[in-house]
Amino acid sequence: MTATDITTDLSTDLGAKANRHLWGHFARHGAGITPPIITRGEGVTIWDDKGKSYIDGLSGLFVVQVGHGRKELAEAAAKQAETLSFFPLWSYATPPAIELAERIAGYAPGDLNRVFFTTGGGEAVESAWKLAKNYFKLTGKPSKYKVVSRSIAYHGTPQGALAITGLPVFKQPFEPLTPGGFRVPNTNFYRAPAPYDTDIKAWGEYCADRIAEAIEFEGPDTVAAVFLEPVQNAGGCFPPPPGYFERVREICDEYDVLLVSDEVICAYGRIGSMFACDDFGYVPDIITCAKGLTSGYSPIGAMIASDRLFEPFNDGKTTFGHGYTFGGHPVSSAVALANLDIFEREGLNDHVKQMAPAFRATLEKLYDLPIVGDVRGEGFFYGIELVKDKTTKETFNDEESERLLRGFLTPALFEAGLYCRADDRGDPVVQLAPPLISGQKEFDAIYDILRGVLEEASRLL
Repeated sequence: MTATDITTDLSTDLGAKANRHLWGHFARHGAGITPPIITRGEGVTIWDDKGKSYIDGLSGLFVVQVGHGRKELAEAAAKQAETLSFFPLWSYATPPAIELAERIAGYAPGDLNRVFFTTGGGEAVESAWKLAKNYFKLTGKPSKYKVVSRSIAYHGTPQGALAITGLPVFKQPFEPLTPGGFRVPNTNFYRAPAPYDTDIKAWGEYCADRIAEAIEFEGPDTVAAVFLEPVQNAGGCFPPPPGYFERVREICDEYDVLLVSDEVICAYGRIGSMFACDDFGYVPDIITCAKGLTSGYSPIGAMIASDRLFEPFNDGKTTFGHGYTFGGHPVSSAVALANLDIFEREGLNDHVKQMAPAFRATLEKLYDLPIVGDVRGEGFFYGIELVKDKTTKETFNDEESERLLRGFLTPALFEAGLYCRADDRGDPVVQLAPPLISGQKEFDAIYDILRGVLEEASRLL
């Protein structure tokens, strides 16, 4: 038996085990469906169980900022596990969690100095909503519990976070959800109606003012928070128009509503700065984050709150009755500290800021393709919207989108050597978010694969 035969046998065995026992996340299952099995990563490259390599054009899931295979992060985990593998933060503390909280607070803007650890982004969003409700109850405004978020926006899968999510199809199977979530327009300028379709600043003002309108309609004494991503993920990377967050901050201050910057994707260099609110010039009351904090080498998330929000809990007797067994896990905290060391030592934030225009320019070379309607995003976080007609911006119906994205693009891009996301939460897009160590060489390789596959897609249409 040859080495190739052995590899094939092992792959077949793993596939059979996956089909029998593994329940994938957001995955389809059934006859003829076996998930690709990824076995190794190095830098910006991943390999499957058959030995084929791919460009990781999505950083796993907007996660692996410093790239795959960083030995020092594995060593940091092992060293901490040998010293203290676990202890909870339930009225106790550990050195790695303390050091990481201080480090994160040092990066955060304004007076966001209190770090509440979770194990992921959805839990961070859940924690932020619970804090907002608890805070207002403690400060004499018990009727403030509702939250405003944007249409198509994704904020997580727990019952509270799902109520904030603006994707009805994701929510319907689990209704009734936590009450209190309300939606406003997102900032997709490509789909802006007249007369805003020619004035991006006016479009931003319009979208922000809809938040004020929603607060007024629901009653300012009932609204606790507004949840916004700096660059909205679902729908395909919607950046904020100029002045948008400045106006939103004014609205939140006017109505005594908390502004939550959901940076589960956008934090830790994805847009450029450690926190994307700095890239867009606003100071929120709460930041939620996860993913890039450890570059995925160990799970962790965080809710970062202002000193003002912590104050009611700082009287020696009042408790925020909320927590997670593995929140601030000592091994994950140690890995996060080592990951942030890499950021600082290698200047990854400056690298993203310097290379972001080149990434944009490379992707914009796809505009000559008839299927490419819009290229949008910021930093190392981009979406390419696909259309049937560039002149009218006509999109695909559900059946056409199914054939295009899952029937052709997803397998074709992967077969061509690019792992990314073909998504139709909103209009059909291809999303890209390569590791932050990427440069022009990687941008060109991504572009070459995209061009070949999208050209074929155009011919098939």
